[in-house]
Amino acid sequence: MKKIVTFSTNQRVIDTVQKSCELYSAFFNSEIFGSTESAVSYINYEMPEIKVLDYTSKNIDCAKILETINSDAWLHYGGIIAVARDAEQVQQLEELKDNNMLTVQKLDDFERHFSRILRILYQNQQFLYTRGMQDIIGGQESGLFLCNNDPMDIRFYTNFLVSYLYNTNRISDDDRYALHITFMEMLTNALEHGNLNITYQEKTDWLMKGRDMLELISERRVDPRYCDRKIHISYAIGKTVSAFRIKDEGEGFDWRAIMNKKNNFDTHGRGISLSKQCVKKLTYNERGNQVTFTIANKVNAVNTIPGIMKPFDTIEYKNKEVVCRENEMSNDLFFIVSGRFAVYVKKKLVNVLTPNDMFIGEMAFLLNDRRTATVVSVGSCRVIKVPKSAFLSLIRKNPHYGIFLSKVLAQRLVNQTSATIKAKNLGKSAVRTSAKSSAALRTASKLASRGGAKAVRQAKSPVRPAASRPTASRPAASRLASARPVQRKVSR
Repeated sequence: MKKIVTFSTNQRVIDTVQKSCELYSAFFNSEIFGSTESAVSYINYEMPEIKVLDYTSKNIDCAKILETINSDAWLHYGGIIAVARDAEQVQQLEELKDNNMLTVQKLDDFERHFSRILRILYQNQQFLYTRGMQDIIGGQESGLFLCNNDPMDIRFYTNFLVSYLYNTNRISDDDRYALHITFMEMLTNALEHGNLNITYQEKTDWLMKGRDMLELISERRVDPRYCDRKIHISYAIGKTVSAFRIKDEGEGFDWRAIMNKKNNFDTHGRGISLSKQCVKKLTYNERGNQVTFTIANKVNAVNTIPGIMKPFDTIEYKNKEVVCRENEMSNDLFFIVSGRFAVYVKKKLVNVLTPNDMFIGEMAFLLNDRRTATVVSVGSCRVIKVPKSAFLSLIRKNPHYGIFLSKVLAQRLVNQTSATIKAKNLGKSAVRTSAKSSAALRTASKLASRGGAKAVRQAKSPVRPAASRPTASRPAASRLASARPVQRKVSR
């Protein structure tokens, strides 16, 4: 069940959300808040996947809510749907280029489109992942979107896909900007010159008269010759490279003439050359109604770190350095910033951790116990070392983190227990590990109750435990040579 929270006092917005959510009641849970204080509290302690910010409600300080979300981008990821007062505010909000803003719409447009937006989210619910579930993400993903001849659809699908790639650490901040430009340019070409058959000269003449292209699009998209055409957006997200294909149902165009054109001083027509500079490779089919482009993926590194961990030291490891040893007494927690880490139990390689796993050492951290494994860096790596005493002090000041991290750690331990029980040749050790995981779950619950009891009372509804999901298999790493601890570079 995904949460959709609406911050509004405008009955038209509230009715639109509630009626639309009824169509997908098995998947979306709707909450309505009419004050800024309750909104901020709910965001901090429930962390909803979709947030509707109503800028038409005078009693709601949407700027403060947006500031709360952006104050800790790692914690408050997810999609934002903004309802603007007028076209001028739509432009202002879009110019913010907020990482999580899926779409900005005027009230009338919101009433018309919101149920369709929910349908898109429902049909593509794999993109509404939960932070802490990154360990089931990272392999091949592929699929297809069907986009209507509507500029709103173009913006929504672009933001939806690019935000997902960024939040799952597939692309960097620079790549996010470049990919966003490419999608918008290529989808606009597919809409205007492909499906709606607007010629280059026709667009030039229209713009030279000072007319708005949205007016021409609105006229053309209801034409019986074009109204049923769709834009096909295909994606194949790999481990190192991701490819995208945009295909329209038009007659195509002479793409060679556009791509070979130099010193273009026209009012338009520079989108293809700009896009070629933004992505790794961009090619058209012979007909000119299909374009394919690729980007190199970001590998084994995070885009954002938890706000609560920023005061702590970042430690750099070189290849084959020991992070912690099996059976040693230490209870520091490590947040993985970049790289890979081999996990050995009784000198046997049992796992390889990446930034998708988020943490190293959560068992000893929660249980005040000895380390259950030896962890060794694979290549250059970085972690944030979090001493338990300092971390608990910050949890008391930021209790919502206690709730969230206990959820994440508990889910990790459930997944690890399930994998351990199924593993072969572990015998009784699987039972011992399961017992330790159960104890760790109880400790995580206590951590949440101590730091977050007040927080839960402030929120409108209680925190629900994260749903159990299967752990994805990871490729086995080669056995590493003996590792030795050395001096490491520490930065702040």
